[in-house]
Amino acid sequence: MTEHHNDLLMDKRLEIPEYYNFAAQVEQYAQANPEKTALFVLSESGEEVKLSYSQLNRYANKIGNALKSLGVAHGDKVFVLVPRGVEAYGIYLALIKIGVVVLPGSEMLRSKDIEYRVNHSQVKAVIAFDGIVGEVDIIRSECPLLEHYIVLGESQHGWLSLEEIIEPADETLEAANTRSDELAFLSYTSGTTGGPKGVMHVHSWPFAHLAVAATYWLDVQENDLVWATAGPGWAKWIWSPFVSAIGKGATAFVYKGRFAPEGYLKLLEQYPISVLCATPTEYRLMAKVSDLERYQITALRSACSAGEPLNREVIDTFQRVFHVTVRDGYGQTENTLLIGTFKGMEPRPGSMGRPSPVVDVAIVDENGGVLPTGEVGDIAIDRKMVALFKGYLNDPERTNRAFRGDWYVTGDQGKMDEDGYIWFEGRSDDIIISGGYTIGPFEVEDALVKHSAVAECAAVASPDPERGHIVKAFVVLKKGHTGSDELIHELQDHVKRLTAPYKYPRKIEFIDDLPKTTSGKIRRIELRQAEKQQKSVM
Repeated sequence: MTEHHNDLLMDKRLEIPEYYNFAAQVEQYAQANPEKTALFVLSESGEEVKLSYSQLNRYANKIGNALKSLGVAHGDKVFVLVPRGVEAYGIYLALIKIGVVVLPGSEMLRSKDIEYRVNHSQVKAVIAFDGIVGEVDIIRSECPLLEHYIVLGESQHGWLSLEEIIEPADETLEAANTRSDELAFLSYTSGTTGGPKGVMHVHSWPFAHLAVAATYWLDVQENDLVWATAGPGWAKWIWSPFVSAIGKGATAFVYKGRFAPEGYLKLLEQYPISVLCATPTEYRLMAKVSDLERYQITALRSACSAGEPLNREVIDTFQRVFHVTVRDGYGQTENTLLIGTFKGMEPRPGSMGRPSPVVDVAIVDENGGVLPTGEVGDIAIDRKMVALFKGYLNDPERTNRAFRGDWYVTGDQGKMDEDGYIWFEGRSDDIIISGGYTIGPFEVEDALVKHSAVAECAAVASPDPERGHIVKAFVVLKKGHTGSDELIHELQDHVKRLTAPYKYPRKIEFIDDLPKTTSGKIRRIELRQAEKQQKSVM
């Protein structure tokens, strides 16, 4: 472990300035390094676009001025529904700079997902790409507070063109004097019951993330070409492709194509990518490519994985073939990197790593008491941690449930060994993490029961060698309906139409009854454990 890392471990303090604006910090870097490449964008067809820090800053300033001219003001909320590309970086920087609260949204959201977020948070404007405009239009009449509709590309009925409104805008823009404790990001994450939770993060969050995660985990340096594969709309995009890359003055590599293991390996071979942050699923599939040794990947020096524990054989494969150790990291939408294999640390494959330098982590029991070394309990962090969320928007009950005395309880269980390494044991709730996506069972079940053939259902995580877990639904059919392969496909398509496609159940099993408590609550834990046991004997 590095000497500086040891110092931080012993101190655990991070001085947060009273006022901070991430976009203003990026502008300062752009003024000092105007020609430095900020973005290297590659399309699936091979078209390359480069943008310097000076160009990116001017682009963001024009967007910010255009939004201000529409009446979007400091403290308003703006929903962003755009894919990977230059626009995402410019829009996020612009919104942060003028003090607007950013709502990241996946390009895969459906109309009901959008309606819930818009109304729950009282969004004033939405910025979207053409492919999702139709989903927004469906719910326009149900969102009375939504005033401005802005689309990438040409204007269309009821939508202003982003490119047209920024054309006359000024290229200079003074950053809002945002307090560090002022709301900056509102990311929605799935819950086990009810609608998604609006996770509130303040302007100091990027400051804290840069100080630790970007520095000691990703190990981003100015001369790096950083490829973080997460897409906009997810907290992980803010973590790595956005804050960690341009906040450290590096060049962000943005690939706009779809994932293909051979394709990713070719890109790592073709371009001097020195830092890679990908999902466990992406690493697993790359490690399975036959004749892996034929790829000459020489620039890569730092590789990180986050979302769920990475298999030891995958870590061993990358070490053997490419001489790089893929380092695990663990964090949540509600915080930042909490636990990881930091640079200079001895990796222990299968372990989540050790606590972040500025995080107090403990394994606690149901009463919040700290458990001894080796005992399994809830992974918890000190509620005073600087990058911890400020609560769930408009939901004090769920906010209170997230805490146990002096601890924020993550919902994951694990144990700590005598050297402080933490080993993941499983979820303590019903949340499903599949291929890096966080999925609440309620969302899947709510969609399924809207089908005329479904009486009731339960969705759980089912172990999967590539995605870690997949969504499996146990379905009780109404009288007069019989389970079949045709009905399985019909139900899967039904879920895809009603909610984001990544949430659909990849497996469906028809059963006569669901296990329940005496009060009638579904015992998903029985179904989950049965799935785990069945996979272990296969």
